[in-house]
Amino acid sequence: MSKLALTILFFLTGQTLIWFQTNGQFIWKWFAENTFLLSLVGGTTISYTFIMGTRFAYEHFDGLLWPGRFLRFALGISSYAILTWAFMGEGLSLKTFTSLILATGIIFVQLFWK
Repeated sequence: MSKLALTILFFLTGQTLIWFQTNGQFIWKWFAENTFLLSLVGGTTISYTFIMGTRFAYEHFDGLLWPGRFLRFALGISSYAILTWAFMGEGLSLKTFTSLILATGIIFVQLFWK
């Protein structure tokens, strides 16, 4: 698997896990009642995914940190919108949809502009 694919995999995994860690309290009673335990267990796992994603991004982008940061941001915005719609029923307003288009643009700039 390429370093870019690993970067995206780790960042999307981390973004998904952190969405559930912070918003699961509104879906499941257990999450709301066990926030400290959830932060201890989830925090370590989530940190690991972001550390590894940053490592692979750094290697893929020839020692540059900014492209990986923008990629992580844009993937985070995109996954947040999808998960919030799927689990919380929040639709996309024009403002949110416009933000998603801009996030997609950021992803393409970072991936294809050499």
